Amino acid sequence: MSYEVEHNIKNDPTPQHTRRPDLSTFFSNLELVNTSTTQNSNATPMPADMRAVFITLSDAFRSMRQEGGGGLLDSLIESLEADADSPPREVQGVSDAFLDELDRVPKKSLKQADSCPICGNPFLDDKFPLVVRLPCHKNHLFDLECIAPWLKLHATCPMDRKNLLEKKEPPLPMKEEEEEDGEYDEMFA
Repeated sequence: MSYEVEHNIKNDPTPQHTRRPDLSTFFSNLELVNTSTTQNSNATPMPADMRAVFITLSDAFRSMRQEGGGGLLDSLIESLEADADSPPREVQGVSDAFLDELDRVPKKSLKQADSCPICGNPFLDDKFPLVVRLPCHKNHLFDLECIAPWLKLHATCPMDRKNLLEKKEPPLPMKEEEEEDGEYDEMFA
């Protein structure tokens, strides 16, 4: 018995058009260079393995590019190719926990014209869109499948290049007049 039959899912005969490639090779290569999960704290990935990670993601993004090119996807490809030419000593991306904690955007708040800046697919074309908002800007919305590979290698927003791991300084609390005068509240004295 198939999954669809077991769960009473009707098979839709119209094929879903997607420009998202299979990223299994990228994630396999990423496991080779990710030193955050290794037991040996002195382990460093081989430069050839680091290069392979950047090249596989670059190739995946290139396959998503529409004719004519331009825009964000081209700049991401250029950046990945530059990283492949002189790979860093270690992966400088975000953790899985960071990806899990990204704000999810509910489907009902998405507009028909909203689309992923990386793949270009409208969010609402997907039956169950998994859209995330990056903390740098309220309008930086991405398909999680598209943004996760970039963030695993770079801790920056692909649109404005802000470092997503930098903590924002909380605003300093305003002092009350009593505290400025050197007087103490009797309750805390």
